[in-house]
Amino acid sequence: MAPAAITLAADAPKLSSANTGFMLIASALVLIMTPGLAFFYGGMVRVKSTLNMLMMSFISMGIVTILWVLYGFSLAFGTNNSFIGWDSDWFGLRKIGLTELWPGYTIPIFVFMVFQMMFAIITPALISGALADRVKFSAWSLFIALWLTIVYVPVAHWVWGSDGWAFKLGVIDFAGGTAVHINAGAAALGVILVIGKRVGFKKDPMRPHSLPLVMLGAGLLWFGWFGFNAGSWLGNDDGVGALMFVNTQVATAAAMLAWLAYEKIRHGAFTTLGAASGAVAGLVAITPSGGAVSPLGAIAVGAIAGVACAAAVGLKFKFGYDDSLDVVGVHMVGGIIGSLLIGFFATGKGQSTATGVFYGDHSFTQLWKQCAGVGAVLAYSLIVSAVLAFLLDKTIGMRVTEDQEVSGIDQAEHAETAYDFSGAGGGVTGTLASALAATETRKVDA
Repeated sequence: MAPAAITLAADAPKLSSANTGFMLIASALVLIMTPGLAFFYGGMVRVKSTLNMLMMSFISMGIVTILWVLYGFSLAFGTNNSFIGWDSDWFGLRKIGLTELWPGYTIPIFVFMVFQMMFAIITPALISGALADRVKFSAWSLFIALWLTIVYVPVAHWVWGSDGWAFKLGVIDFAGGTAVHINAGAAALGVILVIGKRVGFKKDPMRPHSLPLVMLGAGLLWFGWFGFNAGSWLGNDDGVGALMFVNTQVATAAAMLAWLAYEKIRHGAFTTLGAASGAVAGLVAITPSGGAVSPLGAIAVGAIAGVACAAAVGLKFKFGYDDSLDVVGVHMVGGIIGSLLIGFFATGKGQSTATGVFYGDHSFTQLWKQCAGVGAVLAYSLIVSAVLAFLLDKTIGMRVTEDQEVSGIDQAEHAETAYDFSGAGGGVTGTLASALAATETRKVDA
């Protein structure tokens, strides 16, 4: 994320309508990623959990929007100290002028605020995939509010705030490898270690109910990710945003191909789920690194992430944690890989003059900085998220009952179902329709 800069009054930038329009479009692209994520996750669960999975993403758009306007933006990007920000003038956005610019840039503060809001919305939504099938919607909604306040906002300040400790240390995170993906992946791991496994984990088949829905969601994520990544330079006056755009496409393609190759060698088939998951793994890995590496470096980042994430999704069966939709294996692992590979592939010609081990003076300095950022975010998010889940579980309860989980969380929590089988066959009614619905449910659950 491009930092706030200090400039002399004579050199202060003026509002650019081109950059402002570009950033508004980028913000809209980032927003569409959350419904895309909802479709991606919604297709991966069993039919009886589809609506709940969609709602776990959609509710983030409501809760985070309000909290970000009230205090989230001020805490994340205000200047106060190295660990948390604050600017009382930004509380409720009450004293921000319409044309007041983000320091050092040519876009209004309002535009920067709303762009960052979209990041804040999708990050807790990413966590939801690990918790599929078993979490109360009310508890999840409260968790989002608490997690945004206690985990996301401080981490965003560390990494992107002009006085954040990670930013001042020189940790490179162009668009959210640490603040978004490692943060969400580590949080997911912390929560699932507290709330436990789904009923039937490692015993019952839990296959995706709609792979076309998964592919649609992956396509929307890929599309929206160009705003997520290229927009993070906060303008297009030089070539860095264009480099990030190119590297986003290149790394995603490389990761998808690498995942499919691994899958074919390991399991003997090229699957649509593998193609979608590989693309997302590449998008995750290039997010922190795309402004610092060359297109050839982006190919390497994507290929490494594709293979590593494909291998990592199987760890849940080895270690026994129930990461329902592989948030840990894709987002946490992919974010770690993308962040650390900056220490090897940074060319010094993009967003930063820092170089990795393979460039410049072949120093390990940037790699150690990346390790510090990755380790701190991972540990903080994992521990604090687990504590939040524990407290919620011991007070209001995090999980639905076992009977509700088995019968279907959609009906239990939302009084709805994703698909109505009562009209199957057109004129079929009565007991025959009920029989068809029951048969379909048994097929899907099997």
